[in-house]
Amino acid sequence: MTTNVSIRPIAQPVEDADRGHHIRLAAAWAVAISFLLLVGAYGFDYYTLSSAEKPLSPKHALLRPSGPIGLKLGILGVVMFSVIYLYYFRKRWGWLKGIGLTKHWLDFHIVLGITAPIVIAFHATFKFRGIAGMAFWIMFLVALSGVVGRYLYAQIPRRLNEVEMNWQELQDEQLALTSQLAKQQMFPTGTLVAAFHVPDTEMVRHKSAMGALLWMFSLDLARPFRVATLRRRVLSFGGVILTLGGLFKSRNEELERVIQTVRQQAALSKRMVFLSRTQHVFRLWHVIHRPFSYAFVVLAILHIATAMLFGYM
Repeated sequence: MTTNVSIRPIAQPVEDADRGHHIRLAAAWAVAISFLLLVGAYGFDYYTLSSAEKPLSPKHALLRPSGPIGLKLGILGVVMFSVIYLYYFRKRWGWLKGIGLTKHWLDFHIVLGITAPIVIAFHATFKFRGIAGMAFWIMFLVALSGVVGRYLYAQIPRRLNEVEMNWQELQDEQLALTSQLAKQQMFPTGTLVAAFHVPDTEMVRHKSAMGALLWMFSLDLARPFRVATLRRRVLSFGGVILTLGGLFKSRNEELERVIQTVRQQAALSKRMVFLSRTQHVFRLWHVIHRPFSYAFVVLAILHIATAMLFGYM
């Protein structure tokens, strides 16, 4: 049995309150990716050499860990990780709590968490041995688990003040979305139900935590293709081409209003069905993520202290 998305009227498009944040986040990703590409392009012929060949390269003096560029990359990586840990302190320092929203901090936390390991890899010239190697792989696991944590965080519905919504609030929001679609006549009800169905709660309950997480992720991956199918039912051949088969937004405002509302309802229904599983996995994630973070800090401090003690800096 499946719990289907109820279909019902078209609301006026809701203005994206996070538009400014999305612009800043896109800019941060653009700067991070551009910087990594620049360093990677400059040092490609050096980083791809074997350990025995690197000292013979004319770029070795600059890019080795203790060289002018290599050392600055190491310092940059440390600074980035220092900024990353502001996210943890935000929960404890009152003056930081009033700056921005937790989910916005988490987004930049992810940008730095993914970029910093690559910067450190450039600093280490992709040689991961000893304490530095252990620190790097722990750092890599921290970054990977951080991406998973951001996804889990987004699956737990919250109000604007970031307090988790209770079950009654979730039902009220779902009812409001249902009423917004009540008068749409662009699609037959059965078409939308079939396109945006979610599993039954009982089916999810019998899944393992990892199985439920993968199932939830697969639904999110499939949603853009289901939306594309709906767009292709309405758009002309030219419209289908311009939207790359329906994967991108069209100029049909009425169609996009219907799709946006149904997507919101489908996403909410999915979150409600998977809520207990998501909360359980999110708690487990905290148990795993934090010890790795603390272990990395200890190993990084040991690496820096050793480098300074033996005169590598």
